[in-house]
Amino acid sequence: MTPSNADILIRRVRAEGRQSMTETESKKLLASYGVPVARDRPAENAREAVLQAQKIGYPVVVKGHGAKLQHKTERGLVKTNLKSAKEVREAFRAIRASAGADWEGCIVSPLIAGSREWVAGLIRDVQFGPVVMFGLGGIFVEVLKDVVFRVAPISVEEALRMQNEIRSAAILDGTRGELPRDKAALAKALAAYAYMVDDLKDEVAESDANPVILYEAGKGVKVVDARIILTKK
Repeated sequence: MTPSNADILIRRVRAEGRQSMTETESKKLLASYGVPVARDRPAENAREAVLQAQKIGYPVVVKGHGAKLQHKTERGLVKTNLKSAKEVREAFRAIRASAGADWEGCIVSPLIAGSREWVAGLIRDVQFGPVVMFGLGGIFVEVLKDVVFRVAPISVEEALRMQNEIRSAAILDGTRGELPRDKAALAKALAAYAYMVDDLKDEVAESDANPVILYEAGKGVKVVDARIILTKK
């Protein structure tokens, strides 16, 4: 995808009377601007889920899919580290039951694990417009609030400075026996994300990428989950 294709995606979501993008749509929009995302495979039944898992290779993750499923973890709609066809079938059926009327299908993804999780997000400021947030992610976002902010867009150099400003910056450089993380890849991803939220400032009301998994230096970065809410028109 390219940014022009992103317009087509946004128009399609709006044509369906929605503001909330699904996880898959959110990732497609991010990817269209050069943000690396984890690849998902759709499954409408347990058999398809198993076939997709076999193509990906175990272990895998199965998640609920649907425009109304914005907080999947809280609703028990994410099953991780599945290592067999039996576990995938059981996860699929449990997710479908838990999602109820909001269920539209499932997605199967490779298990992407990291020792730390990071987050990028959009804050809309009345005075400055779209502001990019970066910091420690996963379950620690609300607890530790270790984040920094910049008015979008930002350069790769500015994205590197953001990484150095969080209290957890030492983790990125390697600590307690861990190897340094790929800060260069993360900076490029943050700059691409910031460009997206600035370019689509009239279209995107809310956005976050969480978790973002950062590999060892030279091995890149992946957005595992993403959420995008469009503006009212």
